[in-house]
Amino acid sequence: MSAPLRHEFYESDEYLTLSIFDRGADPSQVEVQFAPRKFTYTNGDKSLVLEPLKGQINPESSTYNVGKVKVEVKFAKMNLGRWGDLVGDSPDPLAAFPAEPAITATSVKPKPKKNWEGITDGILKSEKEKTTDEDPNVGGDATLNSFFQKMFADADEDTKRAMMKSYSESGGTTLSTNWDEVGKERVTVKPPAGQEWKKWN
Repeated sequence: MSAPLRHEFYESDEYLTLSIFDRGADPSQVEVQFAPRKFTYTNGDKSLVLEPLKGQINPESSTYNVGKVKVEVKFAKMNLGRWGDLVGDSPDPLAAFPAEPAITATSVKPKPKKNWEGITDGILKSEKEKTTDEDPNVGGDATLNSFFQKMFADADEDTKRAMMKSYSESGGTTLSTNWDEVGKERVTVKPPAGQEWKKWN
């Protein structure tokens, strides 16, 4: 047999998870044996034997999963608590502890899981783009341009003429729909407050 397989573990009070680094292990070739204080892993000529385990395990509740890079083994501990190591001296130092945790007067309720889909949908609905009916300032220049285009398209000939003349003669500073007023004389340039009109040659 070859050298023992590289392995490492981490644990909680209820479980110990062992990672055996056996790259490309074939699940049909892997053999795993659980005993209360012993664990055996074999894959062809490779093996790992852990005996005596630091604490007792429940062989029926312990599981393993063969992955591409490693085999993950989950030991179900018979007694709650941390082992600190995989193997240890007999007798089991944790056997004196009760299998069930002491029940206290206050019960701990599990936290409800957050519904992230609902939260996301709620945010998206609240940030839904408003229509111009709800807010006339929505959309900026594009909305303003579409408003004027609609206004121009729905107007009669005199209104269209007044809009064209007032806009072009004022350099884009005035837009009038009243042909009676615009048709009489040239439309003067009226720059916004605080700005000055300059003619470019």
